[in-house]
Amino acid sequence: MIRVLLIDDHEMVRMGLAAFLEAQPDIEVIGEASDGSEGVRLAAELSPDVILMDLVMEGMDGIEATKQICRELPDPKIIVLTSFIDDDKVYPVIEAGALSYLLKTSKAAEIADAIRAASKGEPKLESKVAGKVLSRLRHSGEHALPHESLTKRELEILCLIAEGKTNKEIGEELFITIKTVKTHITNILSKLDVSDRTQAAVYAHRNHLVK
Repeated sequence: MIRVLLIDDHEMVRMGLAAFLEAQPDIEVIGEASDGSEGVRLAAELSPDVILMDLVMEGMDGIEATKQICRELPDPKIIVLTSFIDDDKVYPVIEAGALSYLLKTSKAAEIADAIRAASKGEPKLESKVAGKVLSRLRHSGEHALPHESLTKRELEILCLIAEGKTNKEIGEELFITIKTVKTHITNILSKLDVSDRTQAAVYAHRNHLVK
């Protein structure tokens, strides 16, 4: 039996969820809280398998409640169930430790399935939320440093360039042909967006790549 705690400041929402979930053969509602602080207290007392968390509540909101529960419980499975998909709600609560994010427009069966998935540690994200998260991940990748795209061999060669080694010396040290060295250097200059090996050497020293 999956033991569920409901945290929502709307009594009718809690009543509707509880009635539906109690009708499921494998789900049991073990507690209800009308705000975040009460939810934190009940989570500590009852140790539910899954928590359904509203976000916008008077007093302590769902984001702060999620933070506190994740600090106090070893492995909480929190499903956000809200009407909001604003950036200032989605990202903070996921970063706080929420496992899943659903909208209150979700079908009842989808909520039940998300509870079953959460009990196994499997996340469920509403499609619009999933799109936001993926977009943010893509954009965060755009801020990676240029040298992070270098292969291990390209990084080795960049460091040797920074040490003042010629193409011939690099080839001899790495047991590769001068032609191969030149090909690697061309790729390095392109990835670092620099025009020559001197600028590449400066980049390596500036970013502390050379010991």
